[in-house]
Amino acid sequence: MPATLTVKREGSIMENRRAPFEITLDGTAAGTINRHETFEKPIEPGHHQLQVRAGRYTSPAESFDVTDGDAVNFRCYGGRVWPIYLISFVVPSLGLSLKRE
Repeated sequence: MPATLTVKREGSIMENRRAPFEITLDGTAAGTINRHETFEKPIEPGHHQLQVRAGRYTSPAESFDVTDGDAVNFRCYGGRVWPIYLISFVVPSLGLSLKRE
């Protein structure tokens, strides 16, 4: 029985990146997600790596393990605080956030 990956994009009025995010699972494009949407995908049990991208901006990669029938949930969003948003022009990996719930 496959596991389930869920990614929620909780955009707010303060989110500075509004374009769709590309979801990358194990180095391969798995789909896209817009503000206030949820992405779900069945995945095989084992070790995986998840990342979101928007143009040149990326989140840090998050590694996780799942077993049969498990569910793993993540939340992502663009830079919300102005200093971090501005710094992300120089350090693109600060432009997006991805957190496991």
